[in-house]
Amino acid sequence: MKHLYTLGIYFYGLGIRLASLFNEKARLWINGRKRWASRLEKAFLPNDKIAWFHAASLGEFEQGRPLIEAFRQEFPQYKILLTFFSPSGYEIRKNYAQADYICYLPLDTPANAKKFLQIVKPDYAFFIKYEFWFHFLKELKTRNTKTFLVSGIFRPSQHFFKSWGNWFREGLQAFTHFFVQTKTAENLLKSIEFRNVSVSGDTRFDRVLSIAAQAKDIPLMDEFKDDKKLIIVGSSWPEDEKIIQKFWEANKGICKIVVAPHEIAPSHLAQIQALFGSEMLFYSKANTENIHSCEILVIDSIGMLSSLYKYGDMALIGGGFGKGIHNILEAATFGLPVCFGPNFGKFEEAKALVAQQGAFPIQNAQDFQNIVVNLFENSTHLEQTKTICKKFVQENAGATKAILDFLHLLR
Repeated sequence: MKHLYTLGIYFYGLGIRLASLFNEKARLWINGRKRWASRLEKAFLPNDKIAWFHAASLGEFEQGRPLIEAFRQEFPQYKILLTFFSPSGYEIRKNYAQADYICYLPLDTPANAKKFLQIVKPDYAFFIKYEFWFHFLKELKTRNTKTFLVSGIFRPSQHFFKSWGNWFREGLQAFTHFFVQTKTAENLLKSIEFRNVSVSGDTRFDRVLSIAAQAKDIPLMDEFKDDKKLIIVGSSWPEDEKIIQKFWEANKGICKIVVAPHEIAPSHLAQIQALFGSEMLFYSKANTENIHSCEILVIDSIGMLSSLYKYGDMALIGGGFGKGIHNILEAATFGLPVCFGPNFGKFEEAKALVAQQGAFPIQNAQDFQNIVVNLFENSTHLEQTKTICKKFVQENAGATKAILDFLHLLR
């Protein structure tokens, strides 16, 4: 199995290299890893004490961010190394000020893992959510490095829990402790004889509370909303935008709408403009004079969404008609009831909030309309649902403190 895995990694790298000839993201993936060892050698001094945090992409980074920042404050003697697997994380957060050095994780080959850890020699290693690179894990175990999984999530379908999964389970032996999100994940690990596990929850709850506390004022939003109900469409994809367009056609005047697309490439923005026509306005072109004349505001820049939610009354979160939903907690922490498409089964927070009736899965525009009308025409119900969402986030915070408390005891 080890040889098959390693061969698969080499072929994966070759595939990315071929894709880089015509794909920009693949090109970033390849170019970002060039001369990684020589650059890493220059990043730290020989006697530096290093804590290594690894995130697959941007979402996992945001999940681990509360722990990174709290660790830096609690253990200032450590330099922080932050690695990403995907360009969509590295390219956006490569200038993150709370890390001392940020780079791509080299491909998980035996030689790369050995070289990487020979250079870094971390005292601590943190993998966020579900990154399991087995040659790196093997080297960490060989070096007796204190290694942790943060906000981990496990499912019965994973290799670890199959009858033929012995080799994959060996990789898990590298972890000093598993901090998991759910009791289900804890029970799955215990079913394969891993007892070094605790249910600490999801550090994203800590992150969104911090984001809410730092939310920026956007004066134009007060003028745009103009005392009307406001729906925030967050991280939307074309299918989500079609839902909101159909809803709008049937319910003009019931509210105002902000669309913050997941991708702001010119081609996608052109599609949105074609969908909504003259009733929409791009934020980059908005001012105090023309913002009153539009009913749909389209955000054509990044970095605003988390602050936009504080102006909303409910949210439609994108991705649920594709691979999976985007972050619903940023909306929920402001008390926004959230809707999303049907593909949310891998997201524990979504399932939990649906069970508490603070979130509502939809199949089509009619479902969305029914939910909006039900909430907007019953102010008591709307306020009760907002309270459910705020309380849900507040009650699930605290994972960062639980992990730090464990680290203090470990020292």
